[in-house]
Amino acid sequence: MQPKTTNLLYWIFTILFAALMIFSSVESIMMTENAIGLIHHTLGYPLYFVPFTGVAKVLGSIAILIPGFVKIKEWAYAGLFFDLAAVIYSSIASSQTFDTMILFMAVWIVPGVLS
Repeated sequence: MQPKTTNLLYWIFTILFAALMIFSSVESIMMTENAIGLIHHTLGYPLYFVPFTGVAKVLGSIAILIPGFVKIKEWAYAGLFFDLAAVIYSSIASSQTFDTMILFMAVWIVPGVLS
């Protein structure tokens, strides 16, 4: 693959991954009933954890979009992947099933891996 094509694909998948993570953080930051229902009531995390995860996802997404800062990007990617892994695991553990919503969350990992 040509360097220009590789660079273009990197940015496409990085922007897509960051957009998905930011999109998923909006309700948490705003403490909507949906976010509270999922994170607190369904998964059992404390209420203070709801906005924390939203802000962390936004900061991590910004970090992966800024060129340079390799070590910060590595930590941001790690945090974003830990978030996705925690959501998938917590969903399975709390519901004892693997439904389509969990599969949908697992698909979000693909752009992150490709970026």
